[in-house]
Amino acid sequence: MSELNTRFTDAVARSKTLSQRPDNPTLLKIYSLYKQATEGDNEEAKPGFADIVARAKWDAWKKLEGTSTDEAKSQYIELIDALR
Repeated sequence: MSELNTRFTDAVARSKTLSQRPDNPTLLKIYSLYKQATEGDNEEAKPGFADIVARAKWDAWKKLEGTSTDEAKSQYIELIDALR
């Protein structure tokens, strides 16, 4: 496993033990960076307007389209480190 992958895995574990719950925009950023880092560009069908939470998650992930998985991992690590 590369150093980046190891650091990312550690950051994912640390994200579950943050001392305070992040605000909703930060949670969306964490979610979208995680999805981009682990799955790449969003290829899922766009949720309907009725499912507000799913739509917000989809939109946040879609905004990262074109970001490499390694860059998303680096940004995720930086964000989690900043929240600790």
